[in-house]
Parts: sequence; C-alpha cells; structure tokens
Amino acid sequence: MKPLLRYALVVLVLGLIWKGAATALGGIILPAPEDAARAFFSAMATADFWAHFATSAWRVVAAMALAWLTAFPLGLLMGSVPRVDALLAPFIFLTYPIPKIVLLPVFLLLFGLGDTAKIAMIALILGYQILVTTRDGVKSIHPKYFDSVRSLGGSRRHVLREVLLPAALPHGFTALRLGTGVSVAVLFFVESFATTRGLGYMIMDAWGAMDYLTMFSGILGMSLLGAALYEIANFLERRACRWMFLRNKG
Repeated sequence: MKPLLRYALVVLVLGLIWKGAATALGGIILPAPEDAARAFFSAMATADFWAHFATSAWRVVAAMALAWLTAFPLGLLMGSVPRVDALLAPFIFLTYPIPKIVLLPVFLLLFGLGDTAKIAMIALILGYQILVTTRDGVKSIHPKYFDSVRSLGGSRRHVLREVLLPAALPHGFTALRLGTGVSVAVLFFVESFATTRGLGYMIMDAWGAMDYLTMFSGILGMSLLGAALYEIANFLERRACRWMFLRNKG
C-alpha cells in the first residue's frame, strides 16, 4: 500500500499545482485538472485509447528487453575481461556523449517506418546507460572477492555466479529502472514521426487539432505507462537481487 499512498500524495500535490496554473491561465490552453481527469477516464473507456496504449507499451517494453539482453551481458564481459574492455571501452565512451536521437532518420531509412526503427532507437539509448553502469559496477569489485572464491576451488562459473552477477545485477537494474523515464521520453519523440498509432501520435494529433483535453488524456496515459514500467523494473530488481533487500531489513 505504501507505493499507492506515495503516488496518491504526488498526484494530489501535482493536481493542486496544476489547478493553480490553470486558474492563472484562464483554463483554455491548460484545462483544469478535474476536466482533464474526466476526459482521461472517458478515454480509458474506449477501445481506441487502449489500442494506442498497447502499441506504445509494446514498443517500449520490447526496446527495454532488447537493451537489457544486449547491454547487460556486454557490460558484464567488459567489466570482467580486461582485453575486451581495452578494445571496446574507447569506442563506447567516445560515442556515449553523442545524442543518439539524431540518428532516428537513419534508423527509419535502414529499418523502415514500422516498429523496428522505433524499438531500435529506444534500445540504443537505454542500452548505453545499462552497459556503462554495469561495466563500472563490475570493475569496482574488490579483488579479494575473486581470491576468496578461487581459494575455495571455485571455477569461472562459480566466480560468475557468486561474484560477478551479484555485483552487476544491482547496477544493471538501477540503470533499467531509472531509464524508464528516458525510454518513455524517447518513445514520445519517435511516435511523433511516421506512425498512426501510439500515445505519442495521439498527443501530437490532438495538439494539432487543438483538442487539449484529448492531448492531456494522452499525456496522462503516457505518465501511467512510465509509472507502470518503473514499478515493473522495481519488482524485477527485488526478485533478482533479494539479498540486497534482506540486508536492508536487517
């Protein structure tokens, strides 16, 4: 219940701020929060809204899964194998500051106008965060932990299971959890181009038609999607890194 209470408190505070801003602006460009809420719940009763929501959810979940399955093992490898790190680290850190979103036209040319380009774009941006965080987490492991496992006759498999994964998983999941906001932000951007489905398209289409209540319904829907993804990533972290939360309880 605690997460629900925290979310309720945040919604209440943001609603009060929103109400004050809407009153100051006259309620035309920025509708009152109660009007936006009514429009949002009305939209949730339609199949069209859930079609947009499902399309956006598929794109961002597929991108996050692709980023994790690609970047986490690579970060683990770079952090634990100096030769691989020496080969790949210069490329990773030289390209990391480049804003990847500028490559969207290239991705659309390479992969077409469908979901593939959009998923690949989100996965690339999130993947860099997971890769760098995981690699740094593994490299920060004190050598004594490796020595302890090897002194007990542990093999490479034991080192991976008992040292590398416990050190890397919290860093990887932290990057995934914090990257949900970035992923949804990029999702909105990529859905503004060459598509007729998704919450980003819904927002921009309503904005172009000056249908501000529908626009805010899309914004609230995307906020709901982001919050759900954050909680799912948080749940996965608690399942995969149980020892951390047992230690915190103690």
